[in-house]
Amino acid sequence: MNKLTDDLLKLISSVPVLDFKGAFSIRENGSCAARKSSKNILIEDKKDAPGMVIHVKPGTQNETVYIPACVTHAGIDDLVYNDFYVGEGADVIIEAGCGVHSDGEEEARHNGIHRFFLAKGARVLYREKHIATGAGTGEKRIDPVTDIELAEGASLEMDTVQLGGVSRTKRTTRAVLQKNSRLLVRERILTSGDEFAHTDFVVKLEGEGSAADLVSRSVARGNSRQEFFSTIHGNAPCTGHSECDAILAENGTVLAQPGLEANHVDAELIHEAAIGKIAGEQLIKLRTLGLTEKEAEETIIKGFLK
Repeated sequence: MNKLTDDLLKLISSVPVLDFKGAFSIRENGSCAARKSSKNILIEDKKDAPGMVIHVKPGTQNETVYIPACVTHAGIDDLVYNDFYVGEGADVIIEAGCGVHSDGEEEARHNGIHRFFLAKGARVLYREKHIATGAGTGEKRIDPVTDIELAEGASLEMDTVQLGGVSRTKRTTRAVLQKNSRLLVRERILTSGDEFAHTDFVVKLEGEGSAADLVSRSVARGNSRQEFFSTIHGNAPCTGHSECDAILAENGTVLAQPGLEANHVDAELIHEAAIGKIAGEQLIKLRTLGLTEKEAEETIIKGFLK
């Protein structure tokens, strides 16, 4: 791996590369830079497309799979397909993440298409962090696609963060939930300058007792624009909640369109959306503690996106 890859990995991973324990696969500029399977988690090349197939054995407990990807220069358009098959009763952490660096004029892009198939009673915590660096004038793009299928009693928690430098992103998540399965999504996005971020959630609650909770928090600064779309289809006795909270700063703009479709009399669906600037009284309170206006604003934004 080159030094830029190492620098990006430090930004997007919760632990240093040398501390990866168990299964991992590191992707660099469109190819595999390092890979290791574990006793309970097998990582293989995908046969019909670029990417991997990850098999987690039934009953696997307390293991983490690391699958970061990095693009380190302009002119790279990295497309990868990763499939995750999580066996019955397994409980694991999957830590993804993408870093894009460019000092050139051409576009640098990573597009990761992840499919999750969770068997009965399986549990996954999926964490991903996206960041872009470099002084290049070419766009730095990250366009993740996530498809989720949850069997009876399965649970997936997604914690996704994008806090800087990505010129354009289109984030698409689709999920189908069966009986008593759970989906929890926590999304945090910060845009600035002329950056653009688009989020699109589509969740189908097909099984009795299934539940989804989608929460997006974002800050649009500079001349950036964000778009948030979510649709929850309640096709059984189920519960669904969608929430979008956004802060505007400078000339930032946000479009939020949460949608609900109830196709069963016992589908309980709720959506919320709130967009506005930082409250004046919050700034005043922090300034009385000795912070400048800029420092106060940064403190509020950091706490909001935490």
